[in-house]
Amino acid sequence: MNNNKTILRSLILISYVLIIALVIYGIAAIFSYLNTGADRSTMLHTGVKQIDQYSPELTWAPLANEGRSMDEENLKAIEDNYLDAWYVKHVAYMTNTMTGIDDFYTKSAQLNIQNVISINSESNTFIEATTLAHYPTLEFFSEDGQLAVLTDHDVIEYKRIFSNETLVAQVNEKSTYKVTLLLEDGFWRIRHLVRIKSEPYTPEAELNPIAVSNIKGINYYPQATPWDMYGDNFDSETIAKDLKIIKDSGLNSIRVFVPYDDFGKSNVSEVKLEKLVAVLDLAETYNLKVLVSLFDFYGDYSVLDWTLTQRHAKSVVNALKSHDALLGWDIKNEPNLDFKKRTEDLVIAWLDKMIDFVRSQDPNHPITIGWSNTSSATLLNKKLDFISFHYYEDVSKLSEAYTSLQSKIKDKSIVLTEYGLSSYSGLWNPFGNSDDDQKDYHQSMQTTFSENDIQFMAWTLYDFAEIPKEVVGRLPWRQNAQKHFGFIDENGIKKPSFKYISTKE
Repeated sequence: MNNNKTILRSLILISYVLIIALVIYGIAAIFSYLNTGADRSTMLHTGVKQIDQYSPELTWAPLANEGRSMDEENLKAIEDNYLDAWYVKHVAYMTNTMTGIDDFYTKSAQLNIQNVISINSESNTFIEATTLAHYPTLEFFSEDGQLAVLTDHDVIEYKRIFSNETLVAQVNEKSTYKVTLLLEDGFWRIRHLVRIKSEPYTPEAELNPIAVSNIKGINYYPQATPWDMYGDNFDSETIAKDLKIIKDSGLNSIRVFVPYDDFGKSNVSEVKLEKLVAVLDLAETYNLKVLVSLFDFYGDYSVLDWTLTQRHAKSVVNALKSHDALLGWDIKNEPNLDFKKRTEDLVIAWLDKMIDFVRSQDPNHPITIGWSNTSSATLLNKKLDFISFHYYEDVSKLSEAYTSLQSKIKDKSIVLTEYGLSSYSGLWNPFGNSDDDQKDYHQSMQTTFSENDIQFMAWTLYDFAEIPKEVVGRLPWRQNAQKHFGFIDENGIKKPSFKYISTKE
């Protein structure tokens, strides 16, 4: 009888836990649904602010125009209104509406845009487009300061053309435009915008990959501030102590992350940049190299957002590219996980352009992408300097997976930039792994690394007390598992796995 009561109580308890789990899952699913998707017509903000919404690279040729001499104030006004005109035209063709067009185009120029919109609307066609670079030459500025003529050379354009909601074409072009602008009501409005030359655009295909070798590293966050490394609690003394532990353990590199929103999106915070530079300074002190993973927690990829992400990258890359501790650039952590939500073609297109842009800013350091698995690791491989992938699967199958990847990519270095095993077992996973299981896992991984000469960066130095919901969501079994991937526990005690944090020379 007592045994039956015990069994009954156990069943009731298990049922209670399952019900609570399902409720939490349901709430999380509803929240996720409510935060996805957006109608194209809602993407235009009423007041166009070019610095916040559209910021392609723009480089003026030295001024040698006919007519009146151009002053800096007028040139800046022309530049701002000209780029705003491009922005509102992109939005018009994306939404098939004329919102904002009258502010930046004269009445005659508006007719051309209206005709295109009418044709596209009738055929249920819309265009997502952006320009990534402009090289204008001012040809003429009238004596009365009311008219300006320029030639915009080598405009880098990208377009996604949809018909009946289906992507039918992606177009990369380099074009030259002849542009006439009139000053009306305080705005420089486009009177004529005529494309006089266009050709398919493909950046230089030749790439001499910058090889990496002997990487033995770890992904790093301070224990007290995971995923908030550069916030108000930034502590250089703590980071210095951690980097000493890493160096003394036999490792030679770390991988750190730059969160897009937290760093200020397109207007990168100088304070945050200074802290990032300080981390590289400390790494150099301990003779550690740093792989910088850009765009952490970025997941938009919208074509109209591309100029802003390039502006962000420009600030970060130029702040670090001359640093001796810099190992290279990881464009994005696990972008293939965004394929389902944002579509593979869009994510790949963004990555493709960002690789080109980062390389244009820093041609001297290698570029990679931190794919979440080996099956995605061949994507864009011809444009990357080295290939990196993550592996959280069966240890016994790593050697085969790595060898297979090597057979497909024969001319470049390959690095395993994330791997690990959680040592969590408890209420939310009673059949989870123990500290000894974690030790055995890392021992096996290091054996495989030695046998196959695999370069590696483990996840991660510490166990964490809290995990932001943005990392693995709100589900408690995922949260608790994520807390226990470290080689050092919450109390600062090295776990048994620490013995196998690195290969032994």
